[in-house]
Amino acid sequence: MNYLRRRLSDSSFVANLPNGYMMDLQSGPRPTPPSSTSNPASPATERRTPPSLPPQALASGSVPAPAPAPAPGGFLSSFSKAAAVAPAKPVIRKPKILLVIDDLHTDWAKYFRGKKLNGEYDIRVEQAEFSEINLASYMNTGCMIDMQAIRGGTKVVRSFKPDFVLIRQHAYSMTPGEDFRSLVIGLQYGGVASINSLLSIYNFCSKPWVFSHMVKLYHSLGPEKFPLNEQTFYPNHTQMVTTPTFPVVVKMGHAHAGIGKIKVENELDFQDITSVVALARTYATSEPYILSKYDIRIQKIGNNYKAYMRTSISGNWKANTGSAMLEQIAMTDRYRVWVDSCAEMFGGLDICAVKAVHGKDGNDYIIEVMDSSMPLIGEHVEEDRQLITDLVINKMCSVLLGINTPQPSAVKVNLFHLLSRVWHYDGFSLRRDVSVCVCSAGGHRSGSSSPSQSAQGSPQRARSANTSPSQAFQPGPIPPPVATGPGSQKQPPQLNKSQSLTNTFTETLKGNATDDEAKAETIRSLRQSFASLFSD
Repeated sequence: MNYLRRRLSDSSFVANLPNGYMMDLQSGPRPTPPSSTSNPASPATERRTPPSLPPQALASGSVPAPAPAPAPGGFLSSFSKAAAVAPAKPVIRKPKILLVIDDLHTDWAKYFRGKKLNGEYDIRVEQAEFSEINLASYMNTGCMIDMQAIRGGTKVVRSFKPDFVLIRQHAYSMTPGEDFRSLVIGLQYGGVASINSLLSIYNFCSKPWVFSHMVKLYHSLGPEKFPLNEQTFYPNHTQMVTTPTFPVVVKMGHAHAGIGKIKVENELDFQDITSVVALARTYATSEPYILSKYDIRIQKIGNNYKAYMRTSISGNWKANTGSAMLEQIAMTDRYRVWVDSCAEMFGGLDICAVKAVHGKDGNDYIIEVMDSSMPLIGEHVEEDRQLITDLVINKMCSVLLGINTPQPSAVKVNLFHLLSRVWHYDGFSLRRDVSVCVCSAGGHRSGSSSPSQSAQGSPQRARSANTSPSQAFQPGPIPPPVATGPGSQKQPPQLNKSQSLTNTFTETLKGNATDDEAKAETIRSLRQSFASLFSD
C-alpha cells in the first residue's frame, strides 16, 4: 500500500497512465474472473488489489457487480455531452408592424389576427385615418409614425415604425382638410412598402392625370377593346369657351363620391359653371352625358375578379346617388381586358376597379378607374376583405422576407359564386324570392366542367360588346333535353310571370346533381325566366 501511495503521488507516473484510468479507480473495480479454487489470495494478488476493495472479498470468491464502462474521452467527453443536450433558447422574433390607413368601419386587426409571415413573424396592426397620423422620415432610419386617435372615448397616442402600409383612403381631395399628399411623400421618403404602391397612390391624386394614362390605353388598344368616354380638359376657366354638344357633365378639380360633378344642359348653363370654376381656381373637365341604362363596375383584387351592374331606382342621373339595385354579373373577357389594362398603370395596381356606363344606345363607355381606396360593394364584402388580407400577407412576405408565394386561382373561388337576385312579379309589385346561384366565369380554361363555360361555348350565347347583362341572361334556344336514362328525358320547367321561382329552383335540382349539362340547363332556364319578368 505504501508503494502504491508513493507511485500515485508521482506526477510523471500519473501522466503516463492510460486515459480514464483514475476515473476507473474512483468508479469501482474492474470485474475479475472467479478463481477455480478456493485457495486464499497470494501476496502478489493482494498487491494488485485496489485500496477500495478489501482482500476478504476476493478470498471469499464473491465479485461485486461490474460498474458501467465510462465513455471514451473521460471527463471532457462527459462535459461535451451535457452541453449537447442542453435545451436551446427559443428565438423571439420582433413582430412586423402593418399600418392600415382606413376609417373605423372596418376592423382590419380582426382579419390579420393569428396570421404570421412565413409562419415566423406575427403581424401587429395599427389602424388610423390619414387625419390621425403625422410622421417624420429619415434617410438612414426610415419613417416614424406619430398617431393620435380617439378610441372608445379615450385618446390614444402611439409612435411606431411601420414595416408595411395598406392604404384604403383617398390621399387627396379638394375638400378642405383632406390633402394628405405630404404624408404619402413622407412614407415614400422613409422607404415604406405599400399596397397599392406609393407611386400609384400619388399619381391617383389627380383624376385628369389618371385619365390621361387611360387615353394612352385607348389609343393602343383601340375603341373596340377599350371604349373610353370622350373628355376635354381645361387647365383653368379661361379656356372654357364652348363645348360642341349638350348635355355635358362638368367635373371641377379632384373630388370623390359625386362632389364637384354637374350636369349642364345648354350653353348658358355652361357659362355659369365657368364662373364657378374661376372662383374655385382649379382645372375642370367636360364629357358628353350618357343616357345610362345601368352602370358597370369591374374590380380586381390580386387575381380575383368581380363584375357588378348598378341600376338607379330613384331616377337620379348619378347612379351612386339615391336608391339603386346592385347585381353581380358574369365576368367576361371584354371586362377582363379593361381592368387588366388599367392594372398595369403606374408600375402595377394590386387593387383597382374600372367604372363604366352602359348607355341606352347599347354601347359601353369607360369613365373612371379607382385604386386601392375603392369602396367594397355587393354581397361578398367579407370575402373581398379576406382577399385583401391574403394579398397584403403575400406582399409583406415578398418585400420583407424575400419569399414569393403563389396566389390562389380566381377560377377556384369564383365557381358558382355569382349571385343573381330573382324577383317575383305578383301583378302589383316586385319582390325578391330567392338568391339563385349562377356561375361567374373567373377564367376560361379548357377541360373545365363549369356551367358558365358551357354557356359561353356557343357564339349565340357569348355576350357581345353591345349586349346588356340582362340580355346575357338569355342564352338563346335551349338545347335538346339531356337523356338521364334509357327512354327517359328531362324536360326543362316552363316558368311564367305569376309562378314563384323558389319552388321551381328546388324542384329542378332534384335530378342528377352530378350532371353538369343538367345544371347548366337549369341555370339557363332560370336566367330566361328572370329576364322575362322585366320584358314588359
